Amino acid sequence: MKLFVTGAAGFIGSNYVRWAMANTDHEITVFDALTYAGIRENLAEFEGSARYRFVHGDITDREAVTAAMPGHDQVVHFAAESHVDRSIMGPDAFINTNVGGTNILCDVARMNDVSRFLHISTDEVYGSIDDGSFVEGDILEPRSPYSASKASSDLVALAYNETYGLPVVITRSANQFGPYQFPEKVIPLFVTNLLDGLKVPLYGDGLNIRDWTHVLDNCAGLQKVLDEGAIGEVYNIGAGNEKTNKELTHAILDRCGKDESMIEYVEDRLGHDRRYSIDTAKIRSMGWAPERTFEEALDETVAWYTNNRAWWEPLKASVKNR
Repeated sequence: MKLFVTGAAGFIGSNYVRWAMANTDHEITVFDALTYAGIRENLAEFEGSARYRFVHGDITDREAVTAAMPGHDQVVHFAAESHVDRSIMGPDAFINTNVGGTNILCDVARMNDVSRFLHISTDEVYGSIDDGSFVEGDILEPRSPYSASKASSDLVALAYNETYGLPVVITRSANQFGPYQFPEKVIPLFVTNLLDGLKVPLYGDGLNIRDWTHVLDNCAGLQKVLDEGAIGEVYNIGAGNEKTNKELTHAILDRCGKDESMIEYVEDRLGHDRRYSIDTAKIRSMGWAPERTFEEALDETVAWYTNNRAWWEPLKASVKNR
């Protein structure tokens, strides 16, 4: 099986490649534009493997996608602009990449008769929910340019299934964390700040709620959907670890040996969704479940950033200097 994996030099994609190389015999082509969060060195361990190939390309470049995709059996589509704060400051790139790029990928994939097209999405497309949990058929009510672009890309992929018969499956995952996550995201930002003796910026009252899943548990769920998901269906993936941002912050402080004095409360971001919660009964009925508890996953993650300063220090410096 030959996989065409977009955006796999980033956080989730690189962890998926690492998981797939260890748990399958698939051949993998990584197609990545190497934007600021795409780091080819994340996959350096696979350079030279007969099962791995890297292509530098942008999903918004139809000619590049058309040249690179032929000969692959399945597409796994991670490539996206993915940071909510950045989408608020500059939404154009999010619409162009997430919607336009997905359209190009779907169009080229249908012309290449791929057997599966896995589109990676997010629970943020549903919007905020006060009580209960979203199921896959619920209406999409995105509230940021990022989540709106991802909801739109979901609909583009599903439209290609309906119109052209492209064999699409979609996953909507809860918040993820683990190794190789760009240090602008909350867990690596907070951990690396504390390791450097800096305070952590907590939005608003800190009571916004998110569900947290270790990235490798999520990757196992992605593969389950790629292998067994019903064509045209959507699958929520989450570990059921709902935490307020304040609870998450205290868990990180404890593991870094710091106290509440290291919290700096900052102005809440625009349109900050209060609570995300997804029902994951559908994928769990297929036999998927997370292997790690939240506590185990966070211990593992804090240890990774503690032991890998050489990876994250240059990235934080590059953001600071831009």
